[in-house]
Amino acid sequence: MKSDFMLAITQLSAEKNLSKEVVLGAVESALVSAYRKNNFAPTQNLSVKISPSTGEVTVWAEKTVVESVTDPCQEISLPDARRLDKTSELSDLLMVEATPSNAGRIAAQTAKQVILQRLHDAEHSAIYAEYADKVDDIITGTVRRVDPRQAYIDLGRAEALLVLQDQVPSERYRVGQRLKVYLVEVAETARGPQLVVSRAHAGLLRRLFELEVPEIHNGTVEIKAVSREAGFRSKVAVAARQPGIDPVGCCVGLRGIRIQNIVNELNGEKIDVVNWSEDPAVFITNALSPAHVAEVRLDWHEKTAEVVIPDRQLSLAIGKEGQNVRLAVKLTGWRVDIKSLSQAEVERAEHEAKRAIEAAEKAEKAIEARAEQPELKEAIEEQPEEEPSEFIPVAIEPEIVSKPQSRAKPTLRFAEDLLVPPPEKPEPKKKKKKKVSRRETSEDGIRLRRQKRDVTFLDDEDEYI
Repeated sequence: MKSDFMLAITQLSAEKNLSKEVVLGAVESALVSAYRKNNFAPTQNLSVKISPSTGEVTVWAEKTVVESVTDPCQEISLPDARRLDKTSELSDLLMVEATPSNAGRIAAQTAKQVILQRLHDAEHSAIYAEYADKVDDIITGTVRRVDPRQAYIDLGRAEALLVLQDQVPSERYRVGQRLKVYLVEVAETARGPQLVVSRAHAGLLRRLFELEVPEIHNGTVEIKAVSREAGFRSKVAVAARQPGIDPVGCCVGLRGIRIQNIVNELNGEKIDVVNWSEDPAVFITNALSPAHVAEVRLDWHEKTAEVVIPDRQLSLAIGKEGQNVRLAVKLTGWRVDIKSLSQAEVERAEHEAKRAIEAAEKAEKAIEARAEQPELKEAIEEQPEEEPSEFIPVAIEPEIVSKPQSRAKPTLRFAEDLLVPPPEKPEPKKKKKKKVSRRETSEDGIRLRRQKRDVTFLDDEDEYI
């Protein structure tokens, strides 16, 4: 029977995936409750030991040393106590072996439910200890059941809960689908440990980068910040711990294969990898990529940044429904105020005009204040009046003074005025008409030959020769 008992213990430990020591401890605790209920006092101290090799059950009970025994279950005589411990005295408490004769029947009938309850508690403790070390890490599970507000993920020994807030809006889960989830919390409840997982947590993206990029795993490249809108877009700021390493290139990989594996795991979510910088202005500029930044003004007291963007890049910097700038704010931790370049120039001109007006008003007030000072008034009143001097008018001939010629203002010239005029085209020569020689023929078809006559032109007084 003892061998059958140990065989049952071994089989039970294999089914529950528990060690034999844990199962024996649970059975011993259950037997203590059963023996106290049937053979000993409810307040009496008991302990049960089971031999791992033979399966023999031994019960130890705490008894009080007395002169005359009235209750054998709770008292022991002084001579019997000194046989066990020579130093025993009256009124001492001594642990004495008190195994009942019906130990097997009690273990089979009375302690059954208690043993099962202890085994459940031991199993829950083992599951909690196993998954408590995996918090903030990625675990793989299978979708067991899908409800309108939550999904249940089977992790093997335990079942995790994927609530609606931790689900990605663009994902649809089906029974039997394998998922990589991020373990957020392991809580102890009356029904056992409850595991809460997430697919929308930013830690999932961080852990995926650590799995896909060896440089991040070994510490050469560090992830400084992550901002994510699950299912749509994410931004990751990385920095290199060693000189000569391109952190963005390490994350992207050859031909983008590393980042593509992460995108495929997140079902097509867009990921921007940017360089981290200690200078907030540079970091904010990188965080607003792919938009180009013209100027960044920082307010360290309010921790706000005013970013000037070219007019054509304004919509790209803001993003769809403000998504790009929201992610940049989460990534940098600064409050970002975006303005177009034209708007910034107008505000700057207004600010300069306002400052000029304030400076002029301040100068006028200063002059008025100096004039109202009593010392200046007394000095002006004490100043003696000058006597008028005799003035003799003298006729002076006016002199003609040649004023320097003022330079003429440059006039706007067109490109046609600056270019060298092209050379004039020569007039086309008149084409000479070719004279067609007509040969004279007679009526009978015989050609007539004309004799050339020399003609000489003379003056009027001369005569023809």
